[in-house]
Amino acid sequence: QKSNSTMQFNGVSSHKQHSFPKNKIRILLLENVAQVAVDALQKEGFQVEATAALTEEELVARLEGSNGYDAIHAIGVRSKTALTAELLAKSKRLLCIGCFCIGVDNHDLDAAQRHGIPIFNSPFSNTRSVAELVLGEIIAVSRQLLERSIECHRGAWLKVAKGCYEVRGKTLGIIGYGHVGSQVSVLAESLGMKVLYYDVVPKLSMGNAVQCQTIDQVLQQCKYVTIHVPQLESTRNLIGAEQIAMMTPGSFLINASRGDVVDVVAFADAVRSGHLAGGAADVFPFEPKKNGEGVFESPLCGLKNVMLTPHIGGSTEEAQEAIGVEVANALIKYINSGSTYGSVNFPEIDIPARKETHRLLNCHQNVPGVLMKVNTALTQVGVNIVAQQLATSDHVGYLVTDVDKAASDEALKVIKELPENIKTRVLW
Repeated sequence: QKSNSTMQFNGVSSHKQHSFPKNKIRILLLENVAQVAVDALQKEGFQVEATAALTEEELVARLEGSNGYDAIHAIGVRSKTALTAELLAKSKRLLCIGCFCIGVDNHDLDAAQRHGIPIFNSPFSNTRSVAELVLGEIIAVSRQLLERSIECHRGAWLKVAKGCYEVRGKTLGIIGYGHVGSQVSVLAESLGMKVLYYDVVPKLSMGNAVQCQTIDQVLQQCKYVTIHVPQLESTRNLIGAEQIAMMTPGSFLINASRGDVVDVVAFADAVRSGHLAGGAADVFPFEPKKNGEGVFESPLCGLKNVMLTPHIGGSTEEAQEAIGVEVANALIKYINSGSTYGSVNFPEIDIPARKETHRLLNCHQNVPGVLMKVNTALTQVGVNIVAQQLATSDHVGYLVTDVDKAASDEALKVIKELPENIKTRVLW
């Protein structure tokens, strides 16, 4: 669709024509995404609706364009919203998804790929915030700060040294030495801690940290164990009763990765028995969809020297602002130029725009011969290809083709008619 309309960018008129009116591109941002993201997307001229988490029924209405709503072109979420295969199948115009967080495991990445929808996240922006929370929890449980604070709030004055420790000189075990795990390692060494770590692949040690060959080696040697692994089938109940029994008596367990990585019943039993001196959890197998009183329960509730926090590892103003900038920019680049750089589920292409051309973005089934069919079809209608790049994944191919301006309408038409076509659009 072509536009001859005048668009507004932050109150400034722009008479530049686009292949689709920017002020008709609708973007839905859920779960109180940072204002900096809203501002960046509005500056581009997009329609932006920012709101709290929606019910599934409300979300379906936005995706399919029902109950008085127009269908959205892009959606931004945090950790509460799950975009399942069923929801994605109802989307009518969805171009892309932005996850304003690290984790994407609550979305059906495969289904999104098959629908030609790239998903973008922010793998680095909240790393420091999570790492600082973990270090703060290690110090807090080492000094039993939670218990002392509760006592003072109720009017008690109970000075205790027994069971309270400095962290200096103690050994910290890190399971998962990625962005967060390695940052925890650096901060821990600055406090004088020794660091052992395990990862499924060899990783460069930060500072004096030492990589172990097995998880068991970490569990058996460390006063503190913190977990930083993704949510995979292989990491489900990675730390259960058997693994906790390997930990040294009086040690501490910290989980700020994913809720089902630790068997929380086994964790609670170990604290009650005294085998573990305490620990902390920021993530849980079942988490409430919305804030509120009386909505959370866990086997860990009520245990002494166990800190529980409501999945706030990345919930700092600095992290949310950085995430907002990173993910909003990824959405803008994809909508405006077709760049899929940084997508977690889609072939990555990021090529510069060329003057005097229109750009065709085609997602198709990844089967042999599609590129030949595309180029044959373009040749038959006299389209001159200025530049072209193809990347593929398991299920789809993503083809970016720059063509002469005069031929883009005909090119779009013939590509859309191919049986392998999933989604095609033109940009100029």
